[in-house]
Amino acid sequence: MENLAKKPQDILPEFQKFLIQKDLVPQKNTQFFAYWVNRYIAFAHDKKIDPSSYQKSAIIEFLDILRSDERIRDWQLRQADDAVRLYYFHYLGDSKNSVSETSFFADLPSLINEVVRMIRLLHYSYSTERTYKQWINRFITYSLQSAGKTIADLNSQDFRDFLSHLAVKQKVSASTQNQAFNAILFLFRHVLGKETEDMGSTVKAKRGQKMPVVLSVEEIANIFSHMHGLNLLMAEIIYGSGLRMMELARLRVKDIDFDADTLFIRSGKGDKDRSTVLPLAVKERLRKHLEVVKSIHEKDLAKGFGEVFMPDALNRKYPNAAKEWGWQYVFPSSKLSVDPRSGKVTRHHISDKTIQDPFKIALRKSGIPKHASVHTLRHSFATHLLQAGVNIREVQSLLGHKNLETTMVYTHVLRNMSNAPQSPLDALYGQMDK
Repeated sequence: MENLAKKPQDILPEFQKFLIQKDLVPQKNTQFFAYWVNRYIAFAHDKKIDPSSYQKSAIIEFLDILRSDERIRDWQLRQADDAVRLYYFHYLGDSKNSVSETSFFADLPSLINEVVRMIRLLHYSYSTERTYKQWINRFITYSLQSAGKTIADLNSQDFRDFLSHLAVKQKVSASTQNQAFNAILFLFRHVLGKETEDMGSTVKAKRGQKMPVVLSVEEIANIFSHMHGLNLLMAEIIYGSGLRMMELARLRVKDIDFDADTLFIRSGKGDKDRSTVLPLAVKERLRKHLEVVKSIHEKDLAKGFGEVFMPDALNRKYPNAAKEWGWQYVFPSSKLSVDPRSGKVTRHHISDKTIQDPFKIALRKSGIPKHASVHTLRHSFATHLLQAGVNIREVQSLLGHKNLETTMVYTHVLRNMSNAPQSPLDALYGQMDK
């Protein structure tokens, strides 16, 4: 890349600062995004095109020239396309004398395509992508139908109106409303290029303090007695290691350290890594399970498959890693499927329903009336550790909580379970017995 012979900060420094301030791309990549825009501007000058004016045909021609260069790989071509879009739709769109990105979205499908593009550029998970698309679809449909607006007209008031509609008319839960809020905020900030004003006047569903449901050791033993084989193994690991359901599903072979009795959780909630305990009770059964999984993987390889989804840019950095044993999921799907992003045939991890449904059946058979779920096993893990005298800071680390206050809720549960005061009715009858 000849222009990078210059000092990185000399290539469109204001554009690089903008990307960093808006957190649109990783800071280490900003110089490369600026490089592609710099090349496009040079191309526009050669063609006697105003580079401050968005011209789709010119961008297509520029990308075609890059595509014909054998030295430029596909991922670099995608990066160049992303860079030019960010330059026009966000950087220039934020300035007073330039374009607004919304003018390029004539219909909902083109807007959703840009939403997906930005989500993938920022490396959000596929589940987040699906959720955001659903909420943005609902928001756009509601706003355009109720107010007769176009996409370009959308503003903070429409944002408020929709959230108020969810809270007052739809009576959705606080967590559901927060999910909608995050999706629409993403739309405004990262796609429409509009800042949202103070949202304090929005009618919101209020969320009171909730105590987590916790199962006793005896109740968990009862539930586990109604589970068998792989279903039991998965439930035991969630309880014994304090995992979230999708942390178990996304666990990879390389993340298990049998010698150190440790599981490594990669890119958990908040994109944080952590380690937790591997229960001794499951070690041998887990080893045997991995032998079965390895046999399945070898058969996939023999048929020309055997790839697995790779996070972020690791597929480009390690092109053969997707077929390596260490990167395979510990709990793979029973069927091969087409990855919705890459289009490749891969073996994904198990679905959440594969974990949830057997637990629900076992809970019903146990006769326990508590409103429990698979996630209850994680709550129970934390509470039982505290009961056993484990330091709360260590429990916080094992759970991967950012703030100690989040872990403190289990101390309230523990207090309710072990230090409940004597009822005055019991005191009354105790006196009468005397």
